[in-house]
Formats: sequence, structure tokens, C-alpha cells
Amino acid sequence: FAHAALADPVHGKLRHDQRAARTGFGLVEASVQTTDVRIDDWSLVLDADRYRTRIVSTAFQFELALTATRPPLLQGEAGVSRKGPRPGQASFYYSRPHLATEGTITLAGTRSSVRGSAWLDHEWSSEYVAPEATGWDWIGINLDDGGALMAFRMRHRNGGVFWAGGSIRDAQGGRRVLAPTEIAFEPLRTWRSPRTGVTYPVAMRVRVGDLELTLDPLMDDQELDARASVGTIYWEGAVRALAGARAIGRGYL
Repeated sequence: FAHAALADPVHGKLRHDQRAARTGFGLVEASVQTTDVRIDDWSLVLDADRYRTRIVSTAFQFELALTATRPPLLQGEAGVSRKGPRPGQASFYYSRPHLATEGTITLAGTRSSVRGSAWLDHEWSSEYVAPEATGWDWIGINLDDGGALMAFRMRHRNGGVFWAGGSIRDAQGGRRVLAPTEIAFEPLRTWRSPRTGVTYPVAMRVRVGDLELTLDPLMDDQELDARASVGTIYWEGAVRALAGARAIGRGYL
């Protein structure tokens, strides 16, 4: 399955689409050797240090090239990210912050050239989240100084924190793995979807080590209804990262 979305504050809500299909008949292909995933006319392919993605939807189209500007950021200990206190509660996980991006986006028949900076995450595991966990908050932020920040919090069913983790890479390439006790998420504002009735935290104060950020969404309505593919509804949105009143990065919450 695959989900795609375009966050456009002028439009005021996500344009999104989804695909789901089974392997065979050339409809779906996924390599186990490299990044090469195709579902019908959607694709994400790695060639040397450049990713290429093509998304064709009735609402929008992407054709983007994303070029690595620095090495992968291994999450956790050497790419193994703990998700709980037991040994099996873990994932393999790496990120590619600050991908130099260029290409085109097509909206309403108008094709526009775009250029910017992207973040790619690749995470996989053989287990679902722990039964004690009931929700997951995550951020990936490209910092304006060239650094990068990933942090997550898994919420406990009793209302507390089941587990947390993350890493921060500075502009010089130095990496620090964050302990669960070094990470705190505090919702600052919520938004209630008029379509599903679900209430989401859409603005956050996040503490990671000595750094404290406020994450402000580009717009509140960034809900993705994926019931047609994976049976779930979630909020995942583009945000600005602020240190006090100063903008210091962009990313996703």
C-alpha cells in the first residue's frame, strides 16, 4: 500500500490519495536489495545517491528527484531503534535528512517547478507496537543550520509515556542518541476533524535534551483518511519548528 498527500495552506486541507494492491501481474513490485517500490503508476526508486518518485493522482501529481547531501542518519544504536523495554520491541530504522529536491508538481492541470529540502524515513520491524502502547507521536525536522532531529513518543494506555527515543545530528555531522528520559512532548493545541470527529494534537512543544522547540502546523487540517487501504485514519502534517519566536527548521509531525 502507499499513501500520498500534498499540504497546501492556500487550499486549507490535505489533498491525498492512496493505493493498495497485491503482487503479481506487474501491478506491484518491491525489491529487497534496494529502494525500488512500485504500485501501478506510483514509484519510489533509488539510483546511486538519488531517489526518484512519481505519484499520479486525480487531485495532483509529483515527479521529484531527491539527492542525498550527507550520509544516512542511523537511528538508535547502529540502526536498531528500541520501541520498548523488551528485546523484541525494536525496529531497524534510518533517516535521510536534507535531501536536495527538485522536480514538478501538477495541480488542476498546471505544472509547476519546485525545489527544496526533503526528509526520507525507512523503518521496519517484525512486531507490532507493544500492547501497552496506544498512540505514537513522531517528528522529523530538517534544521536550518544543516542539522537534523528525529524524536518519538509512544503513549501508554494508562495516559503516561510507554517509551521514547530519538537522535539529533548537528551541522558538523556529530550524532547524539537521545535517551527516553531526554524527550518530552506537550500538546499545545488540538483540532477536531469535521469529517471523522477525531480530535488531534496539531501544535506541540517538544523538549529533546537541552533543545526546546515549538512545532506549529502549516494548517490544522492535515488528516489522512486511509480506511480504503490500511483501515486507519491519522494526522501527519507539515510543521514549522520555532525556538522561541525564531524559525529554525521545517519538517513533519
